[in-house]
Amino acid sequence: MRLIILGGAGAGKGTQAQRLSSCLSIPWISTGNILRDAVATGTKLGKQAQTFVEKGELVPDEIMIEFMRQRLLLSDVVPGWVIDGYPRTAFQAEELDFLLADLGQQLDWAIWLDVPESELEVRCLTRGLIDDQPEIIQRRIQLFQERTIPILDYYGYRQRLLLIDGVLTPEQVEQSILKKISQTAVS
Repeated sequence: MRLIILGGAGAGKGTQAQRLSSCLSIPWISTGNILRDAVATGTKLGKQAQTFVEKGELVPDEIMIEFMRQRLLLSDVVPGWVIDGYPRTAFQAEELDFLLADLGQQLDWAIWLDVPESELEVRCLTRGLIDDQPEIIQRRIQLFQERTIPILDYYGYRQRLLLIDGVLTPEQVEQSILKKISQTAVS
């Protein structure tokens, strides 16, 4: 199973990716963790991404695509994976499809965690991550609206999009995802 979790900052992407990783026995690929680790350890890509991460800006597509290429070449992802935090633009979604084709893989589902902006703000302010400052959160939400929403059209057109109410409890969201995945596998 190859899944991506989409949604705004604070939508629960990481929580659901961890849950699905455990339930489906596939690796969880957190682009936030990959970026933070690369910046902290000073890798070449980490240095290229650092300024963007610190300002709450989206890391440029070509850098993110290379991060994903490096990660998807590792052997642990052969049976499948769940990615959270990528893609964040329609261009990245298309590039991911090209990368997967090169690797002989195909995305099963893009899972959209639908959470209102006001709820995203509250969640980000209460989770306590270093980069969850009010001005950075507002910038992320603005960029999310401008660049990420078109991904819904991209995956919707390809009939690879599952819409999930992300305001439910984490357990309910997980059950809703698993139910939709199993329903679509049968039909």
